[in-house]
Amino acid sequence: MPVLATRLGGPSVTTLAASPASPASSVPEAALHEPVSSHLAAEFPTISLDTVDRCVAEVRACAEHLGIEPTAEIVERVAREHLLALVNSAPPSRGPR
Repeated sequence: MPVLATRLGGPSVTTLAASPASPASSVPEAALHEPVSSHLAAEFPTISLDTVDRCVAEVRACAEHLGIEPTAEIVERVAREHLLALVNSAPPSRGPR
């Protein structure tokens, strides 16, 4: 299914349709996934490697779904935000009462 993107530029609105073979599929998945996943796993040692891998894969899939080229920089930045939210949302440990 083609992805539609609307670009607002001045008085007119331009709608672009991405072709099924969009540039988003030009970056090999392994070439992007491994370095990003390794870097984030080192940055977030309290999160399991499986969770980091799944987060990176989901961010890449989401970017492709939205018609955004999933570069390593974009995937890493968005995945980092997701992992930070995961770490910061953990409930505080309960001490003895």
